[in-house]
Amino acid sequence: MTSTTVESGADVSSETSAPAVPLAARTRGLRKVYGSTVAVDHVDLDIPEGAVVGMLGPNGSGKTTTIRMLLGLVRPTEGEVELLGRKMPDAAAHALPDVGALVEGPGFHPFLSGRDNLLRFAAAEPRLASSGIPTAVDSALERVGLTVAARRRYKGYSLGMKQRLGLASALLVPRKMVVLDEPTNGLDPAGTREIRRIVAELHAAGVTVLVSSHLLAEVEATCTHVAVLQAGNVVAQGELTELLESGNAALLVRTPDAEQALEVLRENRIGARLTPDGVRADLTAAEAPRVLQVLVGAGVAVHEATRARTGLEDLFARLTESTVEGSG
Repeated sequence: MTSTTVESGADVSSETSAPAVPLAARTRGLRKVYGSTVAVDHVDLDIPEGAVVGMLGPNGSGKTTTIRMLLGLVRPTEGEVELLGRKMPDAAAHALPDVGALVEGPGFHPFLSGRDNLLRFAAAEPRLASSGIPTAVDSALERVGLTVAARRRYKGYSLGMKQRLGLASALLVPRKMVVLDEPTNGLDPAGTREIRRIVAELHAAGVTVLVSSHLLAEVEATCTHVAVLQAGNVVAQGELTELLESGNAALLVRTPDAEQALEVLRENRIGARLTPDGVRADLTAAEAPRVLQVLVGAGVAVHEATRARTGLEDLFARLTESTVEGSG
């Protein structure tokens, strides 16, 4: 996922010259079939070390099935999976201790308290000494904001509290990679901000994070990379900033001389239109330095120039809609 890759004819440009970076996980030709249903169809996915990767896709696009195969919970029908440099699912016992995961919602004993449930999880951690279990549990509970509710029975937890406890179970020991399937499900805005903070802390510590989510605004706020799935296929993957910029080849120029700027650009056969703060110059036939050279040379006061960016919601809609249209 070091370069921007787009499949299925989507109208986003492709870049393939970026240098390779170490991968925390990768899949090649990954396929999963249940009877006559193809859940995942030849997925090639790269997850760079230290990245925060948002996995996006409509319901039924194959996100959770891909994650389950990545973690060795489901054996692929075809294809290869590597997790932290190890072949999955055969090497799961060696790879998974370094991976914290919350997949398809947490599962805990309803009549035990949150803390007691977490103590049971901690006892199964191969890299957590028995003497360190109470401290690790209390630290994880504090990290997700459940210290006050730690001794309440799990069955009395709200959906958001259950999500927090599931996240705590994934953070009992330091991890190289954390996988979160819909981590903000059921959380209020304050809880969502807490999840965002925890993801930022993990990223700052060099931990690779894979987040499956349908909340595009959250992905745009927290992720460095994205992978978009549609009908079991990866239709785009790469650095978020590159994907957002590649769909809009335009330069936003803030200037008090908007009318003059528009006239000058059109005289130089550079497409442009007025915006509230200046002009939007089309970069299809001219590069950004050329646009600025033309404007400054004509005496136009340029206060600011930035590449135009689409929102993730628009990009997601364009990618998935073009795929659906192309498959008809």
